Amino acid sequence: MVAVTDQSTHPQPLADRSPAELDTFLAEQRSAYEALAARGLTLDLTRGKPATEQLDLADRLLQLPGRATDSSGADTRNYGGLHGGADLRAIFGELLGVPTNQIVAQGNSSLMMMREVLSYLWLKGGVTSERPWAAEERVTFICPVPGYDRHFTLTDWFGIEMVTVPMHADGPDADAIAELVATDASIKGMWLVPTYANPTGSVTSTEVARKLASMPTAAPDFTIMWDNAYAWHHLTATETPSADIIGLCAEAGNPHRAVVFASTSKITYAGAGVGFLAGSSETVDWYVDHLGQGAIGPDKVNHLRHAEFFGSAQGVRDHMARHREVLAPKFAAVQEVLTGRLGGLGVAEWSEPAGGYFVNLDVLDGTASRVVQLAKEAGIALTPAGSSFPHRDDPRDRNIRLAPSFPVLDEVTEAMEAVATCVLLAAAEKLHG
Repeated sequence: MVAVTDQSTHPQPLADRSPAELDTFLAEQRSAYEALAARGLTLDLTRGKPATEQLDLADRLLQLPGRATDSSGADTRNYGGLHGGADLRAIFGELLGVPTNQIVAQGNSSLMMMREVLSYLWLKGGVTSERPWAAEERVTFICPVPGYDRHFTLTDWFGIEMVTVPMHADGPDADAIAELVATDASIKGMWLVPTYANPTGSVTSTEVARKLASMPTAAPDFTIMWDNAYAWHHLTATETPSADIIGLCAEAGNPHRAVVFASTSKITYAGAGVGFLAGSSETVDWYVDHLGQGAIGPDKVNHLRHAEFFGSAQGVRDHMARHREVLAPKFAAVQEVLTGRLGGLGVAEWSEPAGGYFVNLDVLDGTASRVVQLAKEAGIALTPAGSSFPHRDDPRDRNIRLAPSFPVLDEVTEAMEAVATCVLLAAAEKLHG
């Protein structure tokens, strides 16, 4: 779960200080920032990319597979097999809690599979659609915020309207969603990163997932795009399980409502991994049928390579424990700097995720853009302010996504010290007026 941190034994909050005290504080921060800018740093906290050390963990892939045929005897070098390699599907089906016949393995990008699903829905309609989405007068998607910017970019590309709901520690505001979808048939679906959400680190509880699975919807083909990108990316020894959305939808009598996505992009090689789609048997058949109109078969050699590398579902878990050894110290460094520099001052709140790739930083309203600008001028690249909202429109201009995975540990600490200086200066400017 997410812990919002704003504590320590630091001096009184800035908002409680006298004008004279604020004058002094502002002067101190301007001086600190000038010293920071003079250092000529070049640091980057923009994208949640695996570090080279993490990619190295999977280098045995380069010597695999040791054979061409999978356990069924199929020659992976040849055409066919649109569902993907059965051995790898069995491993990730176990991890996702679905039978092998309800999961598809494809290329390295689950995001491209999401685009394919939306394209098929748009052009042909889904399993429960009355008509293609393109024939609808209006199509709307629910977007929990803060959320994943690439979901919003893809939705906007289709011309789909977006309506936001708050993302809480236990998942999206299910009651708000239920109220929206009950009467508005234009609302055709929603995005959700259910486990260690991007960027908040929230984990959607089974209770919230059950509400999403069972709520009445005006659109018969309402679709939950369940992007389980970080399902196994734990930062502690406690492994938080994902809610079984496919099972919950089936129990609720809405078996085709959820389409689940996952990938090995942050498990093995980001550029040469495997993407997965799971759903009801009918959803999988629907996807593969449309896929087959323009594809003959995925890279099954890569599927076999991955199956041999992992060996089993437990092999995936063991591999992710090695990732944790690399990532956990970096996330701990973020917490240490934020707590030490900003705690108790009332100028920021931040998440303390138990997994995933991001830390969610909320600064004083109206200062996120200024923080990002200051950081850029000092040589620190941050994700643009507002990126975690559709159209980059954060109505409070307070949200910043931090991605500490790629830099080495010392650079994470250095970058976070710089970010803290920028937050303090922007806050001092705002409160000083």
